[in-house]
Amino acid sequence: MISRYVQSFEQSWITDIAVWLSFIGSRDPIIVLCLIAIALQYVLLKHRTEILLLIGVIAGSSILNLLLKLAFQRMRPDIHRLIEVTGYSFPSGHSMVAFSFYGVLAYLLWRHIESGKGRIVLIVIAILMIGSIGLSRVYLGVHYPSDIVGGYLAACFWLALSVGQYERFMERFRRKDAGMIRGSG
Repeated sequence: MISRYVQSFEQSWITDIAVWLSFIGSRDPIIVLCLIAIALQYVLLKHRTEILLLIGVIAGSSILNLLLKLAFQRMRPDIHRLIEVTGYSFPSGHSMVAFSFYGVLAYLLWRHIESGKGRIVLIVIAILMIGSIGLSRVYLGVHYPSDIVGGYLAACFWLALSVGQYERFMERFRRKDAGMIRGSG
């Protein structure tokens, strides 16, 4: 019912946008965006631990997606596909990677944006990208809505786990660093 409703808006210009959103949520563009983010973090911000978090979130999310697809082996919808894709349907890899990438990017940028308005804009952009990429996959007929929700939930779990571990690591590092400074004085 949800898929039929989403696809009821079918028009060529909407299909073009959905194909583009689907493309930017796919592996190669995400790799390019990750490399750009890594370069900016390394060159401009000198935040090397943040690079490890970004890589860990994206790599871990991709591995988790593959394992879940193999475990569930859900076939893709076969009614009114606007594009053809292969592989299993659940959970949506595009949704997982979009949530993971834009979620970790929002987390990392949030830490460096002090203005409340800037943070709101950041969150709105992240939500729009994540939501649009997931919706595009339903519109294109290659995923059930539950595939998208499952992808979001799995990515949310992985992102929260990764950020939690990162925060614990950074806190231990700060305490150790503070102890060395007190001990040397």
